[in-house]
Amino acid sequence: MKIRINYDKCCWKNGKCTSSCCGVACNGCVEICPTKSLTREKNLIIDYSKCINCGACIDACKHGAISLN
Repeated sequence: MKIRINYDKCCWKNGKCTSSCCGVACNGCVEICPTKSLTREKNLIIDYSKCINCGACIDACKHGAISLN
């Protein structure tokens, strides 16, 4: 199984947070990742070579945008 991002639900779009619940400063999935597999660029990016599928990012995402597929 692999971590998957639903970009329609993800609050990080076009290089910025688009959610009012994050206070325009995301503090969740990227910060909680123990292997630094997630980065915020134009969109949220997963480096699958680092990801251990621990699921920490799933619990940290306030929008339900990350899941195991």
